[in-house]
Amino acid sequence: MIVLDASVLIGHLNAGDPHHAAARTLIEESGAMPLGASAISLAETLVAPARAGRLEEAEAVLGRLGIAALDLGSGAPTRLAALRATTGRKLPDCCVLLAAQEHEGMIATFDHDLAKAAGALGIEAIA
Repeated sequence: MIVLDASVLIGHLNAGDPHHAAARTLIEESGAMPLGASAISLAETLVAPARAGRLEEAEAVLGRLGIAALDLGSGAPTRLAALRATTGRKLPDCCVLLAAQEHEGMIATFDHDLAKAAGALGIEAIA
């Protein structure tokens, strides 16, 4: 499982984003690996399309890519609080980390600090 951070999803959807080409390549080359994102990452991704009146189009693209909305599992509030306290990362990043832990996946992100936090937790990070 590859758990996608909003930075990758936003980059994929926005041709003007500096990470657009890398995001497209990352997703296209994921092969048979399932792709997923936390509900928070998906919501972050959809803010700009919602503002631009393109929410349905963006949701359709995410659907075609087969990106699953990942459950954060039982005890998520407590586990998120612990991640926030120990990593110092903001809650959306903690949702990415918890999704990777819960689904035994790796994360894909363009946020170097998030990748570093993942590594400290023993979670593989790709970008």
